[in-house]
Amino acid sequence: MAPKVEAVGGVLGDPKQPLKERFRALFTLKGLGGEAAIAAISQCFDDPSVLLKHELAYCLGQMKDVRAIPKLIEVLSDVNQDPMVRHEAGEALGAIGDPSVEDVLQKYSQDPCVDVAETCQLALGRIQWLKTHDTQASSGTEFLSIDPAPPDQETDVDKLKERLVDETLPLFDRYRAMFSLRNINTDKSARALAAGLTCPGSALFRHEVGYVLGQMSNAAVVEELAAVVRNKDESGMVRHEAAEALGSIATPEAEEVLREHLGDNVRVVRESCVVALDMSEYENSPSQFQFVDGVNQGNKTG
Repeated sequence: MAPKVEAVGGVLGDPKQPLKERFRALFTLKGLGGEAAIAAISQCFDDPSVLLKHELAYCLGQMKDVRAIPKLIEVLSDVNQDPMVRHEAGEALGAIGDPSVEDVLQKYSQDPCVDVAETCQLALGRIQWLKTHDTQASSGTEFLSIDPAPPDQETDVDKLKERLVDETLPLFDRYRAMFSLRNINTDKSARALAAGLTCPGSALFRHEVGYVLGQMSNAAVVEELAAVVRNKDESGMVRHEAAEALGSIATPEAEEVLREHLGDNVRVVRESCVVALDMSEYENSPSQFQFVDGVNQGNKTG
């Protein structure tokens, strides 16, 4: 293992390090890429933090390296892993987009855990879509993430909102509307997206809405995101994404909500608030916030 990767991997794998430092190390490894970085990330899936493990899987998918596939299949298949981690492993397989994983995704698209099953259905949809479409279809925007579904071609916010909240449509189609609204990137499209936070069906869907609102970093939806974080009846997976979105928005009002929940009863929520406040500090810093070994963040968490 290269000395640089080994040093950063040591921070990531050290449970005595503050979580925010481990997150910085993780995104440094993601930026470095390569087999050694994949190995360093893959060694940490026995950590007690669900939030960290979920982020490990997210980063492996965003690296878009087929060498991560065996580990991601292992995590997806491990019923002892938290569903939030398994779901992220399935989504990461879809992000990599290699057709070799279709059989595995097909198997787990029937998983008893609905979040895992829906994720694998979406990942299959993405891989199948890639077979007949331009892989650069979502390029040309400021959002550099590899998304679970390509954006819709529709550009009318009202029509996209209708598709977003229509629970009779396939989840893949609703996700396409979601990413189109994100790419439009206006106050109106952010508010349209926020309507998805109260859709009663899929928690996976609501969690993804929280994620894209975090990418947009639009202060117009602080109130809606705060309501999600404060809702103790909501899934921890959804509340955690809403918290991280508030960290990206980084207004005083957003930070106040995060501080309120630093002692939340749900571990993934309180850890997300710690990471989100660190992210908020970065967003409000007059200079570039430095990750481990001098690598800038440049990414939102997943």
